[in-house]
Amino acid sequence: MNYRTLGKTSEKLSAIGLGCMGMSWAYGPTDETESIATLHKALDLGVNFWDTADMYGNGENEELISKVLTENRSKVFIATKFGFRFRDGVAGPSSGGNTYIDCSPDWIQKAAELSLKRLKVDTIDLYYAHRIDPKVPVEETVGAMAQLVKEGKVRYIGLSEASSASIRKAYAAHPIAALQTEYSVMTRDIENDILKTTRELGISLIAYSPLSRGLVTATMPDAEQLPDDDFRKNLPRFTNENRANNNALVEKFAALAKAKNATAAQLALAWVLAQGNDLLPIPGTKRRKYLEENAGAVNITLTPADRAAIDALVEQYPVAGERYLEAGLKMVER
Repeated sequence: MNYRTLGKTSEKLSAIGLGCMGMSWAYGPTDETESIATLHKALDLGVNFWDTADMYGNGENEELISKVLTENRSKVFIATKFGFRFRDGVAGPSSGGNTYIDCSPDWIQKAAELSLKRLKVDTIDLYYAHRIDPKVPVEETVGAMAQLVKEGKVRYIGLSEASSASIRKAYAAHPIAALQTEYSVMTRDIENDILKTTRELGISLIAYSPLSRGLVTATMPDAEQLPDDDFRKNLPRFTNENRANNNALVEKFAALAKAKNATAAQLALAWVLAQGNDLLPIPGTKRRKYLEENAGAVNITLTPADRAAIDALVEQYPVAGERYLEAGLKMVER
C-alpha cells in the first residue's frame, strides 16, 4: 500500500481507503461475518483509512466497525460523520422525505458522544459535517466541531459536499483537513471550482463513490435485478432509460482497463489517484475479494496517453442521469 498525507497534517493515510457503509446499509443483504473478515483483511493490506457515518444503518455501521477497531486502534485512522437525521428514527435507503440535516451546535455535541460510544473509542480521528445545514451558518457548525477538538474528542475536522464558498467560510473559523465529495471518472463537477479551492487551502479531497457506486466496474446488473433494499435500484444512472448510454461508456472503459492488465475498478481508482497526491479515494466494499482488487490499484501507473483516452471516452459517451434523486441533490451544495 502507498500512503498520502492528510491535508496540512502529518497523518499518513492509505492511498486507497475503505468505505464501510455497505457493510450495514443501502447495498442489499449484509453479512457481518464477511464484513468483519474484510476489516481484518484491510489491516493485512495496510488500508488504515476507514470511513463510516452515524446514519449508516442508524449507528449499526459504527458498532460493527468497533468490533475490529478497538483491538487495533493504533492501526486505524477512523473517520465518521454527523448531520443526517431521520424523523421517524429509522434509517434506510427509502427514507426519502424522512431525512433531514441537523448541524446545530447542540446536536453536534450529542452526535459526537453517540459516535464515540458506538465506536468504543476516546477520540474520532476525522469528524465530518455530512452536509451543509442551510439553517445553520457554517461558521457555527465548525465552531462546535472545533470545541470537540479542544476537548480531545476529535483530532481533525472535515466537510462533505460543501461549496467553495462554504469551504472558505469554514476554513476561516478553524483549519479543515479534508473535504469529502463524490468524484470519479463519471462525476467530475468539482474540477472547475471546488478542487481549486481545496488545493489553494491545502485541504485533502476524499473521493467517495470513486467507482460510481459500482457502475464503472462493468459488473453491475440492470436496476430491476437489484434487491429492493439496494438504494441504487432507483438512482437515475441505473435506470433503463440511461443504462444504454452508460453501458457503452462502461464497456469501452473496461476494454481500456484490460489493455492495462487491470480491472475496470482498478483503472477507475488509478484515475482518481492520478489526479493529484491530495486525493484519497475511499471505495466501499463489504467483501474481501473486492477490497484486495481495489487495493491493487496503487500498482497501476497511468500515462498521459491513458488519461487522454479516458477523457476522450467520457466526452464521447457523456454520463446519462444524475447521481442522486432530486431530494438527494438538494442536499449537495454547489
